[in-house]
Amino acid sequence: MKVRLPWMSRADRRAWKATTSVADLGGLMARWLEGEISSWPGYMPGYGPDEETSELIPTLAAANRAGYVTIGSQPGIDPGPGYDGLIWSQKAAVEGLVRDYDLLRALTDAAYEAGLDIEIADTLDTGERGITVTLRDGRPYTSFGGYIDGANLRHIIWPGIGSGALDDVFRAVRVTLAAPEYGAAAGARVWEVLDSVVGRVPAGGTAPDPR
Repeated sequence: MKVRLPWMSRADRRAWKATTSVADLGGLMARWLEGEISSWPGYMPGYGPDEETSELIPTLAAANRAGYVTIGSQPGIDPGPGYDGLIWSQKAAVEGLVRDYDLLRALTDAAYEAGLDIEIADTLDTGERGITVTLRDGRPYTSFGGYIDGANLRHIIWPGIGSGALDDVFRAVRVTLAAPEYGAAAGARVWEVLDSVVGRVPAGGTAPDPR
């Protein structure tokens, strides 16, 4: 039986501490998604991605290697009864950081063209927007995007990363993409957009100017 310790391994801590940029974070996030490392700072130590995102791992890993560093994602799920007997509805959505502005432009242009809901904000944008992505009994339950303060970025989402990487995080742009409708069919568009954009970006590289 595999034992999960309630702390990050020394090897993983060293890897995250050695990061100097958002690009470095993306490389490690891709390795975490693919199971090559056990932990990332913003998640439970020793645990991999949630089971519901398993089919999205190739897309998410490629996006991270291309420079879109994801901090949250979920597939679209058709409305139906949840664990509590109430009706739950879920939009496909992904939230992440972009440091390269060519990639930012390519990603946002593709998202707008596909009719996705999109939110773009400076990392410390003080707005309180966000996109509702989950309904419970017809009422908003979770959202992606919205305001994240500096303390949460430092101590909740990215604790223990290198100082250079943290500085880069604060200079990055936070991009949230979501399907315009609830359910699996509408959600496919989110992953098609990501695949389309990052497929034109070499790992660790930048997107071509879409003009």
